[in-house]
Amino acid sequence: MPDLHRLRCFLAVARERNFTRAAEQLHIAQPALSRHVRQLEQELGVRLLDRTTQYVEPTEAGRMLMERGAALCEEADRLWRDVRAYADGEHGTLTIGYSASLGYETAPELLAALAERHPAITVDTRLLSTADIVGGVADGTLDAGLVRCPPPLPDLVRTTLRLEPQGVLMHAEHPFADRRAVATADLGEETLLVHAREANPGHHDAIMEILRSAGVSPRLQPRRLSFDAAHTPVAQNKAVSIVGQSAAGSLPAHLVWRPLTPATTVEIHLLTRGSGTTPTVARLLRTASATARAHGWLRTADAAGLSG
Repeated sequence: MPDLHRLRCFLAVARERNFTRAAEQLHIAQPALSRHVRQLEQELGVRLLDRTTQYVEPTEAGRMLMERGAALCEEADRLWRDVRAYADGEHGTLTIGYSASLGYETAPELLAALAERHPAITVDTRLLSTADIVGGVADGTLDAGLVRCPPPLPDLVRTTLRLEPQGVLMHAEHPFADRRAVATADLGEETLLVHAREANPGHHDAIMEILRSAGVSPRLQPRRLSFDAAHTPVAQNKAVSIVGQSAAGSLPAHLVWRPLTPATTVEIHLLTRGSGTTPTVARLLRTASATARAHGWLRTADAAGLSG
């Protein structure tokens, strides 16, 4: 196949009808330009230019090559740009897992920001348990994962995305519902709905630490479902639950959320592999950082004015 550089040389001469002007345009010496055009004619076995001391004119074959060759070069340029876009992460595919509780706000905001900043990146999202997210990022079936309080693993990088203020979810008729905030110390006589520890040990332990620090031991009621969007025991006014602020924006009218006091947060991390980070994952990490700044996600609960 003829060299594209030689084709570009011919196109410049054919457009300018002059070797000198074409050589100046291409920033090469005129003898080298003439040699490239002759080599192209030899490779194709056809005369492309009629040359005299007075003018340069494309032959019939040359005019056809002008028309179709220009399109070929433009398509090649687009192809090179597209290939380079993969190299810098502008194009590509990301598979991201996140747990159901992060589907209220954190994951949608991050995914919306990624789509706006990098529309050429295709994102495949998967709703998974914390254990499956951690395992998927570790074995490479996921490029990244959003989780609360993931365990430290040597092969994974935990990037803190959000310090989410925690509060009490309760029925609107609960005695605490009229308060601006609920003291953790007041939960000692309550029934607290919690996830089983094996579902996410890190998050379970974080909730237990909140209670321990306040010196209270409420009755614990394990959740029967890994994800219960209706918050059934809470909706029945049989229990309360400690959940993140993001859940407060999509509650039915009979449920309310009030921030805990003293203010406390639970960490949400973006998990990625520690080695072999792809350019597309690097763009995800930069987008995550920008999203966290834009939403103030890394401020403490006190700084956010949620201390009650």
